[in-house]
Amino acid sequence: MKEILREIGMIARALDSISNIEFKEYELTKGQYLYLVRVCENPGIIQEKLAEMIKVDRTTAARAVQKLENNGFIEKKDDPQNKKIKKLFPTERGENVYPFIKREHEYSNSVALSGLSEKEADTLFTLLKRIRKNIEKDWEFVKKGNKRNY
Repeated sequence: MKEILREIGMIARALDSISNIEFKEYELTKGQYLYLVRVCENPGIIQEKLAEMIKVDRTTAARAVQKLENNGFIEKKDDPQNKKIKKLFPTERGENVYPFIKREHEYSNSVALSGLSEKEADTLFTLLKRIRKNIEKDWEFVKKGNKRNY
């Protein structure tokens, strides 16, 4: 069997490491840029939905959101209908950093896909989405406290 997940993991870790080094000058560390991007792209998102998008547990998301808030990248605002709900919004500082993160993402994407035809890139994208959807089923199952049977 091909070690596809190992390859995907190495790619993800290498890109994450590069991003953490390059974003350090903006005081974004340990994957915080992932959260900031999602908040910039989805202003008013709630923390639970953000955690779900990034595929992390609530505690991990809460720590990252707290650091982003402490460093002035995002802010929490009360939901007008339900005061218990806090919505996340980028601050001016967050919005100013977002274009740089986006450029880095586009550059990394072009480097990763160099040498692939458009058709190959489309096929790869389609296959990776299918793999993600397969994994999401287990992620949801385990997240609810269940054990996989392997």
